Amino acid sequence: MAERDLTRTPGFSRQWCREGSGRVGLALLVVVSVVLVSLSLGKVVLTPAALWAAWGAPSTPAGMIVTELRLPRIVLAALVGGALGLSGWLLQQVMRNPLASPDIIGVTSGASAAAVGYMALLGAGSGMQWLPVAAVAGAIATALGIYRLAWQGGVTPIRLVLMGIGASATLGALTTLALVLSPLTTTLSAYVWLTGSVYGAHWSTVRTLAGCCALLLMVLVPLMRHVPLAPLNDALATGLGVRVQRLRAMVLALAATLAGVAIAWGGAFAFVGLVAPHLARLVCRRPGLSQGVLAVLIGSTLVMLADLLGRTLFLPLDLPAGIFVAAIGAPFFLGLLLREVR
Repeated sequence: MAERDLTRTPGFSRQWCREGSGRVGLALLVVVSVVLVSLSLGKVVLTPAALWAAWGAPSTPAGMIVTELRLPRIVLAALVGGALGLSGWLLQQVMRNPLASPDIIGVTSGASAAAVGYMALLGAGSGMQWLPVAAVAGAIATALGIYRLAWQGGVTPIRLVLMGIGASATLGALTTLALVLSPLTTTLSAYVWLTGSVYGAHWSTVRTLAGCCALLLMVLVPLMRHVPLAPLNDALATGLGVRVQRLRAMVLALAATLAGVAIAWGGAFAFVGLVAPHLARLVCRRPGLSQGVLAVLIGSTLVMLADLLGRTLFLPLDLPAGIFVAAIGAPFFLGLLLREVR
């Protein structure tokens, strides 16, 4: 049995698994290493000494490259990947399905359909500051619609997944129709967004996304003590004092909103919400806070690595990071599907 430490103060007590905490620490070291490598590599390669000097002199050309071009892009990639990883972990917990993710249940398709429809109506160059709002609204509306369609005196995980798959197919068709009917400039912009990219990130975008994620985490914290009980069957969870339908609705809403804000500012990254929770469970078998934090860190690492490959592997081209995430995620998904079928 894993060793645990106890933290207790008036009105608060928490057990900490030493194994999980240690693995979270290792994952943090990996994240920091990827950040440092990403800051160093690019069209202009910076040695550790040059990177340190650039950090201390942001007004120099090297300092501008580090603080204004690379760092906001890296932080945005970390936030997008972390939000999608946490969203996927929550969905897999509450739906008791290892194949559940924002992509599979239609949340990504809802955000994409709303964003592409917005682009098609207004064009790729006008009013784009409201594009994230449209994407988040599409994700939340899709989640609410799926929940309502799946309701039959309650909601079961299998009905949610099946309704999500149907909604995803329908919204994907609507997105394709909007692309076909749009002007070429709008279609090209929409394709880059649909692939997933953090190109041209600014600190204002980073601050906005970080603020949204912080607010959602504040809502999630009180629910975290119940989330590890969600994979139990409904009767057992109810016997332990969990309001199953209420928990399922709240976690679904939070997961959809997390995925929506990540997609809104980073594009429709596929498979992050599927791959990151599975890797987190491989690293830490015990469900709980450590596993959720690992899903966040692994999701961040995946998107940061994909962005690093996209901007360095085919110089001078700067490819969308979503291409490399999909290249990793698609074989992983097929492997999971084959294992589930067997």
